[in-house]
Amino acid sequence: MSITRRHFAGLGLAGLAASGRGLAQQRKRPNILFLLPDQLRAQALGCMGDPNVKSPNIDRLAAQGLLMRNTIANTPVCCPARAIMLTGKYAHRNGMIANDLRLRESEVTIAEILKDAGYRTGFVGKWHLDGGPRLPGFVPPGPRRQGFEWWAANECSHAHFNTHYFRDSDQPIPINKFEAEGWADLAIEFLRGSKSDPRPFFLTVQMGPPHDPYKAPPEYSRRYDPEKLILRPNYKPGPRVTDRAQLAEYYAMITAVDDQVGRILAVLDELSLAEDTIVLLSSDHGDMLGSHGQRLKRKPWEESIRVPGILRYPRRIKAGRVSDVFFTHVDFAPTLLSLCGVKPPASMQGTDLSRVITGESTTGPDSAFLQIFGPYHGDGTPGAWRGVRTSRYVYARFEDKPWVLYDLKEDPYEMKNLAADPAAGAIRRSMEAKLSEWMKKTGDSWSINWSYPVEDNGRLYRGGTFYTVEEYLKSIGQGR
Repeated sequence: MSITRRHFAGLGLAGLAASGRGLAQQRKRPNILFLLPDQLRAQALGCMGDPNVKSPNIDRLAAQGLLMRNTIANTPVCCPARAIMLTGKYAHRNGMIANDLRLRESEVTIAEILKDAGYRTGFVGKWHLDGGPRLPGFVPPGPRRQGFEWWAANECSHAHFNTHYFRDSDQPIPINKFEAEGWADLAIEFLRGSKSDPRPFFLTVQMGPPHDPYKAPPEYSRRYDPEKLILRPNYKPGPRVTDRAQLAEYYAMITAVDDQVGRILAVLDELSLAEDTIVLLSSDHGDMLGSHGQRLKRKPWEESIRVPGILRYPRRIKAGRVSDVFFTHVDFAPTLLSLCGVKPPASMQGTDLSRVITGESTTGPDSAFLQIFGPYHGDGTPGAWRGVRTSRYVYARFEDKPWVLYDLKEDPYEMKNLAADPAAGAIRRSMEAKLSEWMKKTGDSWSINWSYPVEDNGRLYRGGTFYTVEEYLKSIGQGR
């Protein structure tokens, strides 16, 4: 096997694929099934205490494994979150600091590392890492697929009832059903391929729902009466805020996704793969859904930053466990690699939490680092901010002033902002010190931010394909 630049990033692990131990030994490595519905906030699951939603398959998955209640999106918006999960690096380090940039082909991803270690890699669903126009959304075979060899995907389309996907040609293949069902069909096709391919697999299934527009198939919508929903105490109605009817559709979409999760897991059982398959279910970010009168994501509030964190691995994870250890997107790749017996490369910034996952340790990071690099007027995000979330407090600030500070023990719904409260001065200074520590540790800087409305009205992706915000701004004669 030739040694490439990518192999050097994973020396000590790629060699396992070329060591001559054969497929029989490689097959002992666990499979990975990574399920990623889009914009599913942690609070909107039965296993997380939501009184409205019907999510029996996801709840059962949590009961069969480990529920990580403090799973957090470091950068709670689509493209940065997906890049972080793949690379194990914060957005400012992998370059994905705005939606609809292209992830650099030079980045080393978990898919490339596992492929080098002898895995069959597959991607199904919404990619959203190729930059440029979102439609039609063909990503050609090669380095822009970042290590995924089996492909059934599109770049980004939220037409949940009339979408399409591509394989290895630029001819679109229609999905003439609710897209979650179509993606599940393709995931099942990949899984059945294990009958003829003895390699362990890494498959990720990235469904569009329950991302807005909020509309579910009618048979699911009928299960939810908008007037009977129990709203979160911090819900505030207002212009452009998610109303009861839309919230009911959001829940209905979750139930529709849940049914497809059930279908996929049933095939694991049918193929006798469940025992040796790590299943991770999460999301790229949450959804404010009217909490604090806010919509969508990019915010430091709990409804935006917290995502599902469910892991099942019967061989090594005892069923029915719950953990409050911080498990953030940047930790996903190094943790999964370690669970597979593959050493994470030193370039990854996340924490290997494999010993927490298997119950051998209860120690993890004492906080989570949060970043947004610019404004998005479309969802009311005023500008770039940084934040830190501890077990008790969440703090976020703009470069020139504090923004929010909440005591989550006394105020779990974040109703009282302490950022300007003189009585909370000591807490604010402590959180400020912790935030500064995170920025220094990760190599972050306020100079990375941008203030021009790069993402609004599709400016970035309609204007061409760019790897950096600087490239885009230069192309239009603008500064940060």
